[in-house]
Amino acid sequence: MKIFDFHDTCCLLDNYSHPMEGWRKFKEFLTGWFPKTLTKNSSFAVNSIHMITTKIFTFLSLLVCCIFQAQTLHLYGGSNQDQYLGCLNCDTFDKDSVWNSFGDYGNVLSSKSIWNGYGNYGSSYSTYSPWSSYASYPPAIVDQDGNFFGYLTLNTYKSERSELELAQILCKYHEVIKKDISGWYDKLFR
Repeated sequence: MKIFDFHDTCCLLDNYSHPMEGWRKFKEFLTGWFPKTLTKNSSFAVNSIHMITTKIFTFLSLLVCCIFQAQTLHLYGGSNQDQYLGCLNCDTFDKDSVWNSFGDYGNVLSSKSIWNGYGNYGSSYSTYSPWSSYASYPPAIVDQDGNFFGYLTLNTYKSERSELELAQILCKYHEVIKKDISGWYDKLFR
């Protein structure tokens, strides 16, 4: 019995194939490694291979979904959390990133930046700042779907203070981060 080989076909997919056709052919390739008439227990071998390929397919599908559905975290400040303050985990080139020193939300001179030590959202004395130990209205952390992840704040008495590791690091090192925003992005995310 001849075992199917990828080299037996000129290509797995032509330009007009359905996207799942490649997975089907890959699955056929894996199951084709074992002849169906091995022994009395050949159905066991075929079923085992089928189960393994199904698990591989499921794992790869979940991996692809996770890659394309990455979670982005955003900051909203003000007394009603209606002032957008930037993306907390977007990279340094994203215009909305708090890590972009040239953008509205990462520039130490911007009124919308948590890194502006003289602004409403970055001062250690402001009730809207994450860096105030007494802030009543610190920024809220939410994802792109509106799920709430707590408040970014030094105020240990604030209920629903974020327990995200990123939030804890920002609170602990915010003074040092202000001096090298993009360098800290590299330390945290790369």
